Amino acid sequence: MPLRMRVIIAQHPRPTAPRRLVRGKQCKRINLEMNAPVHGNVGRHLGNLYLLAVPQEQPAAFFIPGFLRLDTQYGQNATCHLDFHPQIVPAMGLKSNIIEGRIGAVGGRLDKALADASGLSRERIKALMSEGRVNLAGARVSSGSSKVEPGTAFTIEVPEAAPAEAVAQDIPLSVVFEDEYLIVIDKPAGLVVHPAAGNLDGTLVNALLHHCRGQLSGIGGVARPGIVHRIDKDTSGLLVVAKTDKAHEGLAVQFADHSIVRAYMAVVGGRPVPAARTVTGSIARSNHDRKKMALVEDGRGKHAVTHFRTLELMNGATLIECRLETGRTHQVRVHMASIGHALLGDPVYGRTPSSLRAILQRLDFRRQALHAAELGFVHPVTGESVHFTSPLPDDMRVLIDELRH
Repeated sequence: MPLRMRVIIAQHPRPTAPRRLVRGKQCKRINLEMNAPVHGNVGRHLGNLYLLAVPQEQPAAFFIPGFLRLDTQYGQNATCHLDFHPQIVPAMGLKSNIIEGRIGAVGGRLDKALADASGLSRERIKALMSEGRVNLAGARVSSGSSKVEPGTAFTIEVPEAAPAEAVAQDIPLSVVFEDEYLIVIDKPAGLVVHPAAGNLDGTLVNALLHHCRGQLSGIGGVARPGIVHRIDKDTSGLLVVAKTDKAHEGLAVQFADHSIVRAYMAVVGGRPVPAARTVTGSIARSNHDRKKMALVEDGRGKHAVTHFRTLELMNGATLIECRLETGRTHQVRVHMASIGHALLGDPVYGRTPSSLRAILQRLDFRRQALHAAELGFVHPVTGESVHFTSPLPDDMRVLIDELRH
């Protein structure tokens, strides 16, 4: 390293040039504070240390595979002093990092202004907004397209990076069918399908990695191995998972051309009229609440079609069967709520009719009354048509019995 410099290990990402080289490595960025004028640019590969080329009047930056390695290789160098920023803790023990600052002199669109001010990408900013981790002038914000004035104060909470790969965990599974190519699971309500923010383990993927000894399709990536489709955490029922890439590709084609047979049993409030109909409407993320989906105008979102029919009329509620022509996020829940018959127990899209609240409270029924009861497809390797059914789980069966009386 030329000249003497002070190395400050910090997690507060500040814009550097070229910033695109360090996106995704923000939690391991280092600021270099020069103690003497440096003419020209710094930019060369030194073992596991990567310097970014920047003019002398800007702070330099580099990233490395780990802090301890930096300490060993460069901390005692006569031309370099290693120091930890007093307001920042190294990433290994940090749960989250708070980025504070002010919008630059240009202002404008919020996600772009925050990206310029924080050093995070615009997509990362949008994701953090959807998780409620971005505050502007002390108020939480959720829309990246809104406008912001120059100099406005902001804070961003950046959670600790999660491990990329899911780990195998011995979690009981209800296996309906399994061969060397795929496995069909009857998922209980409450089990998340794959690891994500807030659910880093204890998921179906963790259980499958243990059950299948790691033999799952790699097409979904290391965080979602074998996952071809999903059902919500609090929805129970059938789900197929690919164990080989060939099976994954064959199933994905069938999901894309809507040839998969999928039927759900649901309990909705009121009595739908007519008793059977087709609900259509494009679905996209809500503009008002990024955690919800919503029906949107044509040309935006994804086309969605749900066919439902009445199976049984009950006191203040109806048992229906929904057959999906498409498979969009929260499709049944959004479509039934859109016609005024939301699923009982749905905490997001529905409000339980007042006449039924006492029943749900007495039964402690706290999820949407939705069960993936039927799944059929052509086996992607053998070519055989297969069809599976799942009976209603105990909590929905008890709820229906109560509503009958």
